[in-house]
Amino acid sequence: MSTERIIAKPLPCRRVGAGEPHHFFGYYNKTNWDRSGRYLLAQRVPMADADLTPDLVAEIGYFDLQDNDRFHRVGVTTAWNWQMGSQLQWLDGEAQRQLVYNCRTQDVKAFYPNLGATIFNLDTGEARQLPMPVYVVAPDSRYALCVDYRRLYVTHQTIGYSDHGTQPALDNAPADDGIHYMDLRTGQTRLVVSYADLRNFNPRASMDKAIHWVSHIEINPSSSRVLLLHRWTERVEDETCFLHRLITVNPDGSDMRLLECSDHPLPQLAEDFDPNAVGTFDYEKSEYQISHPLWQDDSNIIVWGPHAGSIHYHLYHDSPGGKVEVIGDGILTENGHMTFSPTNKRWLLSDTYPDAHTNERVLFLFDMAQGVRHDLGSYYTSPVLKKENRCDLHPRWSRDGRHVCIDSIHDSERQMYIVDVSALIDEAGQA
Repeated sequence: MSTERIIAKPLPCRRVGAGEPHHFFGYYNKTNWDRSGRYLLAQRVPMADADLTPDLVAEIGYFDLQDNDRFHRVGVTTAWNWQMGSQLQWLDGEAQRQLVYNCRTQDVKAFYPNLGATIFNLDTGEARQLPMPVYVVAPDSRYALCVDYRRLYVTHQTIGYSDHGTQPALDNAPADDGIHYMDLRTGQTRLVVSYADLRNFNPRASMDKAIHWVSHIEINPSSSRVLLLHRWTERVEDETCFLHRLITVNPDGSDMRLLECSDHPLPQLAEDFDPNAVGTFDYEKSEYQISHPLWQDDSNIIVWGPHAGSIHYHLYHDSPGGKVEVIGDGILTENGHMTFSPTNKRWLLSDTYPDAHTNERVLFLFDMAQGVRHDLGSYYTSPVLKKENRCDLHPRWSRDGRHVCIDSIHDSERQMYIVDVSALIDEAGQA
């Protein structure tokens, strides 16, 4: 299929809310609209940029899009970061309107001391605590998968939670920690995949001296299968030294499958290598990066990464030796945060990282049927922002597949914007 790139006609775009506080949602992998389309989840903070500390407070709440975007606060948290927020999300499998977010607790005896999650019921006003912070919640809302955010703060600071005092030394691949399954009704937890399990699964020599962790854990629509990125490195301070594998597994830890591995020589481990020579977004643009995997459906996964010697948007089938298909060859040429429309898999939504010269990020839709990329807008970001406090667009679909919500800082404020893509989709549907 031939591909082309076109600039879309100007589309309606509006900021959500007004006033001085800053607002953001965080990651791209879930919708922040509720089932009715009326309420839009957000975190509210007093500043657009700050180095995170364990005491920095974010308000948890939602905008009422049918009441002049009035913001309703339901709680506060100090367990958050600029990339993922507090993992705030709706519990779509529950009959009542409920949301969940991570928080710090007073429980020093918890498996991850003083870290947990809160479920808030909008219909009853009741809140209840969970004993672990969530990383991802199953679409059926029966369970969540959990990891140690303090470990992430050491291995991949951008998506971790800081803590007071000196971080204790971490084991490279412990057998008693990894991915935990947490029942959202009872709060019961169990370890289902340990870091030792991952290191021992089709091991590579580069793993022997490396510290291991997981990120980008995602659960398929039927809540029956899990994908994750297994990452390891000997040099956590330099992301270009991260090595990656795309793995799938059942929620109980069984039937682990290796879909892709980007193990490669690392000249950066040489003693005379200067990590300051690495650009802010060089990691995201690396030809070895496996990044931002997400389920298209129960059996297929979209991801940016290398396969068979070249890097593209790839579509993997979750099966041993499954088919791997290049998406948007020659036009989807750099890493982004991609998701398929919830109503029509013809439409792939994504973005780009900032251009090294203009600092502009592009929001776009890719038409899988026609091979056409529609650029929806370009948004400036300050080059002063660092990896840990940057503001990616992280585009998210509305549930009817007709609107897109982004986080952006192009107006010198960290705010959320809604782009109406319905006219473009309707027009393309007539073609």
